[in-house]
Amino acid sequence: MRLPRRLRHGEEATLVEHLDELRTRLIIALLALAAGFSVGYAFHARLIHWLNAPLPAGKEPVTFGVAEPFMTSFVVSLYAGFVLALPVILWQVWAFLAPAFGPQAQRTVSALTAFASLLAAGGLLFGYFLVLPAAVHFLTNFDSSLYNIQVRAKDYYSFAALVELATAVVFEVPIVVLGLVRLRVVTAEKLRRNWKIGIVTMTAVAVALPGVDPVTTCFEAVPLLVLYAGSVALAAVFERRWFPAGTPAVAAE
Repeated sequence: MRLPRRLRHGEEATLVEHLDELRTRLIIALLALAAGFSVGYAFHARLIHWLNAPLPAGKEPVTFGVAEPFMTSFVVSLYAGFVLALPVILWQVWAFLAPAFGPQAQRTVSALTAFASLLAAGGLLFGYFLVLPAAVHFLTNFDSSLYNIQVRAKDYYSFAALVELATAVVFEVPIVVLGLVRLRVVTAEKLRRNWKIGIVTMTAVAVALPGVDPVTTCFEAVPLLVLYAGSVALAAVFERRWFPAGTPAVAAE
C-alpha cells in the first residue's frame, strides 16, 4: 500500500482522488489500531496490575461468567491500543483536513496539537496518581459496614478508563480557550471581565464529566479552574502576538 501524499493548500484534486486518499488514511489508522492492540494485549497482564494498584490492599477484581475474563482482558488491551494508536490516527485526520487551511493556520493548529498532546499526557498521569486512587478509596469504603463490597473487573476498568478520559479532557481547557481566542470568538479581556461566568461554566463541566462520586468531581473541578485561570493569562500573551494593535476584529485565517 502506497502512503498518501498530503495535498498542498489550494492544490486541486478530483473527488476520486480525495476518496482514495480518505480510504488509504482510514486503512493506516486501522492498521495503527491493530498494532497498538497487539502491543496492549502482549502487555495486558502488566496493564491490569497497574490498573489494580489503586484498589485497597488485598482486594482484587472479580469476574462472573465463562467469557468475562477473556472479554475484560480484550477490552483493556483495546483501550491501551487506542491510546498507543491515537497519535497516528490524529495525524491521518489532520493530514486529510490540512489542505483546507492556509499555511499560517496550519502552523497554529500544529503547535496547538503538540501542546494538546502534552496536556493530555499530563491529564492521564494526574488521573492515575491522584484522581483514581482517591475515587476508588472513597467508593470502596462508602457504607462498607452495610455491604459486602466486591469490585467487578469489567465495571472497574470501565470506570478507570472514564476517569482517565475525563482528566485528559479537563487538561485540554487551555487548548479550547486559546482556540476561541485565535478564532476571535472571545478575547482575553472579555474572559477576564466575565470570570464569574467562567467559574460557573468550569464547575458545570466538572459535574457533567464522568464520575458518580463527589471526590472525582472535586478532583476534576480544581484543575479545571486552575487551568482556566492559566488559560486566560496565556491567551492575553498570545492575543498580542496573533493580533497586533489595529487588527480588525474578524475571524482569523
